[in-house]
Amino acid sequence: MRHLHRSVGATDGEPAADTALDPELSAQLFGSLRRSGQRLKAEQYVRGLLALEGRKTLRGIAAQFDGAAAQQSVHHFISASPWDWMPVRHALAREVQRALAPQAWVIRPILIPKAGSHSVGIDQQLLPLGRIVNGQHAVGAWLASGHCAVPVDWQLRLSDRWLTDPLRQRASVPADAAVATIEDCVRAAVADIREIGGVLRGPVVVDVGEVDAVAVARHLAALGVAFVVRVGPQAQLWLDRTELPSYSGREHTVGELAESLPRLRRQVNPGDGPTTAVAIPVVTSPARGERMLLLGEWRPAGRPRRRLWLTNADAPSVLTALRLTRLPGVVLRDFTAISERVGVRDFGGRSFPGWHRHITLASVAHLIATLENRRPLLPGSRAGR
Repeated sequence: MRHLHRSVGATDGEPAADTALDPELSAQLFGSLRRSGQRLKAEQYVRGLLALEGRKTLRGIAAQFDGAAAQQSVHHFISASPWDWMPVRHALAREVQRALAPQAWVIRPILIPKAGSHSVGIDQQLLPLGRIVNGQHAVGAWLASGHCAVPVDWQLRLSDRWLTDPLRQRASVPADAAVATIEDCVRAAVADIREIGGVLRGPVVVDVGEVDAVAVARHLAALGVAFVVRVGPQAQLWLDRTELPSYSGREHTVGELAESLPRLRRQVNPGDGPTTAVAIPVVTSPARGERMLLLGEWRPAGRPRRRLWLTNADAPSVLTALRLTRLPGVVLRDFTAISERVGVRDFGGRSFPGWHRHITLASVAHLIATLENRRPLLPGSRAGR
């Protein structure tokens, strides 16, 4: 199946101005939109995201297909039209599953700097090292493999002031939206993933620094989801003394645990070169007895020197788990190379539904750009076409 129509003058990796979804793909992605006019506007909006240079404003996108006079129509379609973005995200996930054979879900945060104070969700965001940035904080759930990654689901963090009138009413925040922390966003993303039919349920790789990693790992374990969760060195756990009976039964930081058991270290190659790794059996508390593995990794000079993860993988699957820890790097690469180019950060409106509709269609545009970049690898394709 051809995924795209493309002008003769386009170059690989750069969608042309008249790039469009194949009608079959469009029907799959936008079949949940009840009216043909909505489906047409969705396709045109995605075309505008792919074709427009620079920042993707509603005015600029409207000018791509109907002229600047269509701005009000585009604004209504994104910010006020009642179409539900979740079925589109589910269809997107199924198309990513079918076309790109992902290995796992990756959950990562993004910061969207903004000027002013009117965009939905905007707040003073505290960054590492104490720096403060004015902007939005969101969490994305991506389907990823070692080759590519595509965003499917998004959560926008809303502080208490956005969950209280008058800002809540002004931004049309629905009554069931209550993602007040980044950890709430992660849990909501996991819940959304589990609602999508026809795609893999796990493993889930969580690479989010602003959460209680042990609590997130326990939550995923309770759901029966295979996981790898990045954990900070100050988190506290206990050694699993059923596996290591001769060691201390007191609580340790995971940084101490990773450094204190050198005899368990071994050399492995997760696919990107040799690394030193350790897998330490731990429990979240002596009373609960929730068993996990703490993965520590020391990489060669020039890379982050030590990384720590919690997983419910079995010890023989440590190498597989370490390979999964490379997927957030693929997400970061493709976010920079593709998502930012198709306008994931660019919605400037006040509407909470508008933000979700825009970022959903930007995720569709990301998939199309990914398929176009990989076109020579697709069955039946011809390089240089």
